Amino acid sequence: MQPAFFLTGSGEKAFRWYFGGLASAGAACFTHPLDLLKVHLQTQQEGKLSIFQLTKDIVRKQGFLALYTGISASLCRQLTYSTTRFGIYEVAKQNFGGDTFQAKVAIAAVAGAVGGYVGTPADMVNVRMQNDIKLPQDKRRNYKHAIDVLLRVYKEEGVRKLFSGATTATSRAVFMTIGQLSFYDQVKIILLASGIFQDNLATHFLSSLTAGAIATSLTQPLDVIKTRSMNARPGEFKSLWAIIIYTAKLGPLGFFKGYIPAFVRLAPQTILTFVFLEQDSEEEQCSFLFLN
Repeated sequence: MQPAFFLTGSGEKAFRWYFGGLASAGAACFTHPLDLLKVHLQTQQEGKLSIFQLTKDIVRKQGFLALYTGISASLCRQLTYSTTRFGIYEVAKQNFGGDTFQAKVAIAAVAGAVGGYVGTPADMVNVRMQNDIKLPQDKRRNYKHAIDVLLRVYKEEGVRKLFSGATTATSRAVFMTIGQLSFYDQVKIILLASGIFQDNLATHFLSSLTAGAIATSLTQPLDVIKTRSMNARPGEFKSLWAIIIYTAKLGPLGFFKGYIPAFVRLAPQTILTFVFLEQDSEEEQCSFLFLN
């Protein structure tokens, strides 16, 4: 039987391809409300409400559970998008010479591009479900769950709409994967090489926090454009450029709307993902050593 965990020639941990997707899904269960708030901030053109005011407004009008609107879509997204990018990244890194930082960045870019495209339908579903509760009652789509959104969009708007925003989603995923995966590996290597840190929770926390900050800064403009594209009604924007012009009316900071909730969401998302991922690997190592 093939072990679920092993060590590479350089002593680096190697994971089964699906660990990243499961870890990301687990993290999403904790960070979903922050993702919902980020979407709401990005889709309001005037943007007068702060994240605290927005949270209070949603809970007061819809109840606390409204913060978990679209959780099924969020899990669906992580199980497609993150499973793909983590799987490609880890397998390629372990088998095709991902020993240098430059190689890891290149592998992460490819993994992110594929993962971003594969995860676009689930990403679109996630945006639609999260944004629905902020609309007036007569304009809500009233989706039941992620599968309901996929089927309704396919029937009502066509298969092309499922991949609405695929260009920006894929571009964003490239930078997100570079920021999260390759920088996590690199920061962890630097910390361990210093002789001060050990391969433990503190190192995993610092590495993932740094990776989360880098990933947020790299992806926020693309994330704003992607969110507007996925949430747009048929015919609202003629092209991607039209969305960029529409967003630019708010000034340069318009492309960084929702940055704080994006970082507040992505930082714990990144931290929890890698903590879960590293924990899974340690448990698998113990199981493998015990069985052998």
